[in-house]
Amino acid sequence: QVQLAESGGGLVQAGGSLRLSCLASGRTFSRYYMGWFRQAPGKEREFVGRISWSGRSTNYAASVKGRFTISRDNAKNTVYLQMNSLKPEDMAVYYCAASSGGNSWDYWGQGTQVTVSS
Repeated sequence: QVQLAESGGGLVQAGGSLRLSCLASGRTFSRYYMGWFRQAPGKEREFVGRISWSGRSTNYAASVKGRFTISRDNAKNTVYLQMNSLKPEDMAVYYCAASSGGNSWDYWGQGTQVTVSS
């Protein structure tokens, strides 16, 4: 079992930056791919990006590539989402998720709200 808790959301002006954190419980954090997703009001949840077990490999959605960066610190059981050049369309509830492999995400956090004012 892995429990995930996001933090770092808030209100930011367009063009600004935020860093989200996701703290994972358990001693097997380093065995999981970690991902970030977001869901805006009235829209389906969408993939933002993911990072491999070691942190050497990352993938991003086209909408955030070049602006968002995912990193992880396995010693701290934490994955980060650095968001720069934020746009109003980035406003959403952001979720972190953990995957033990394959195409499924096994565990989800409760989400943290990101609001971007124009």
